[in-house]
Amino acid sequence: MISWFTEPWTHMFMLHAFLAIILVGLICGVIGVFVILRGLAFLGDALAHAIFPGVVIAFILGGNYLIGALVAAVLVSFAIGLISQGQRLSNDTAIGVIFAGGFALGVALLSTQQSYARDLNSFLFGSILSVRRNDLLLTAAVGLVVLLVVFWYRREFTSIAFDRSYAQSAGINLWAFDQLFLVALAMAIVISLQTVGNVLVLAMLVTPAATARMLTDRLRVMVVLSAAIGVASGVCGLYLSYYRGVPSGAGVVLAATGVFLVVFLFAPATGAITARVRRRLHHPHPERDQFGDEASPA
Repeated sequence: MISWFTEPWTHMFMLHAFLAIILVGLICGVIGVFVILRGLAFLGDALAHAIFPGVVIAFILGGNYLIGALVAAVLVSFAIGLISQGQRLSNDTAIGVIFAGGFALGVALLSTQQSYARDLNSFLFGSILSVRRNDLLLTAAVGLVVLLVVFWYRREFTSIAFDRSYAQSAGINLWAFDQLFLVALAMAIVISLQTVGNVLVLAMLVTPAATARMLTDRLRVMVVLSAAIGVASGVCGLYLSYYRGVPSGAGVVLAATGVFLVVFLFAPATGAITARVRRRLHHPHPERDQFGDEASPA
């Protein structure tokens, strides 16, 4: 049993993969809480696709794709904020336009390469087993910046997430902090691309946080639970990939989804099955009327 657990860690490529997914699970778990509290799941998906051209351009030029994605993430974040400031277009509309245009541009650029199909598959679904030491260092550095931003401005982010009107009346600059959050979110997405890919990155942002939301109403506890679920799901997904041959990105997301379903069904306070059992225990004879007599059939 011990050898089954430790064997994957003896391979350097798996060690790098485990370290990468632990970092990604932690970072996405923390910022993902604010994503679901603000109802920005669609924004996370849109950003992941809109920064695709930056990844492709860096790949074509032979540079580090994380750098290209970071540059694109910052540009996309400010573009969304700029377009949505107009009177005629909503924030969702701006996101939709940039989301579609950016992803299409990335695919068009990538199609000019000879290894188009293989590279597209890697970008869309991740290539965590090819993570190198330099990638780990960059992921850790970017992740630290994201976590510091969330920690330092946690009060402002929390106020905006729960009541934008109150936050504005308290003197919080909504536009500035929206932009700051967009950039932090984009950076979290960027460092997740190599682990789970462009398509599945949304799951790492939303699923652990949604699971934690069903377990507690306290923000601090929610953040800790979300990060722990993200890390645990990532590690379990890699074991699934190593022993069952499941693609690593898909394995990680399946593990996170499995935890979500278990909590959805069996959470102590909100689980679908536990709530039904609790009602049965409190009302063991629902078929009886208020006078204790059996209800007559219709």
